Amino acid sequence: MNRYFYVTFVLASALTVLVSGFQRSHAFAQTTQDAAQMPRDAAQMPRDAAQKTSGSAQKISGDDQFFKDIYREFYETYRLGPGDEIAIRVTGHPDYTLERAKVTPTGSVYHPLLGDIEVAGMTVPKLIKGLSRDLGEYLIDPKVSAALLEANSAKVGVIGDVMRPGILVMNKPMTVLEAVTASGGFTDTGNKSGVIVLRSTNDGRAQTLKVNVKRILEGKAGEEENIALHAGDTVIVNGNTRKKLSNILSLAGFASFLSFISAGGGR
Repeated sequence: MNRYFYVTFVLASALTVLVSGFQRSHAFAQTTQDAAQMPRDAAQMPRDAAQKTSGSAQKISGDDQFFKDIYREFYETYRLGPGDEIAIRVTGHPDYTLERAKVTPTGSVYHPLLGDIEVAGMTVPKLIKGLSRDLGEYLIDPKVSAALLEANSAKVGVIGDVMRPGILVMNKPMTVLEAVTASGGFTDTGNKSGVIVLRSTNDGRAQTLKVNVKRILEGKAGEEENIALHAGDTVIVNGNTRKKLSNILSLAGFASFLSFISAGGGR
């Protein structure tokens, strides 16, 4: 069995187990009270740092630091949109605290003191800053924190030998090449000929797709070879360095990462 078919078999097996787990739980992410909802007491950071990130850099037990960094970056830069769920907490003022609020289709949430607040397009740190300012007109030195509980925008993951591994929000249709480009492109060790897409289908099957991005970049590929990504897909760029991909598969947070990408993907 050659290396590619071995890797494909391992990936497909891992994804199949993950999908079956989703079906049993009737939701795509139920690891530690929902992988899509990062636990509220995030990485147990110091109190001042936790307020700046508003509980966004949240921890999934056992995750490798590689994935923790990805989650932290995602939650600090993610822009809120309709369907997302957030928490707003005002220390000492439970009447003005919202443990769970869903962003409306028009991009707002209702606050009992401030009324409708436009939050669409904001990052959580920007929301905290605005709330602190607005609540300051009614309260003395309000201590405000906020957290993104559930991100319902369509997401894809890009990991492996790219410059900026992470999570991308699909604001428009996206191809494999566009996802890699949005992640900073290939590293020097990235294997452009063997990019892998992990996908779970609506009927519960697991798919492993191989894309030769090198052919696409050279203009030798047909249009259909630069496949369009689906919400919940994970793109893995294998490295030329030995066992690079197997290292990714062995990371403690790999299954949770796939869960997080698939959950709330909007499919």
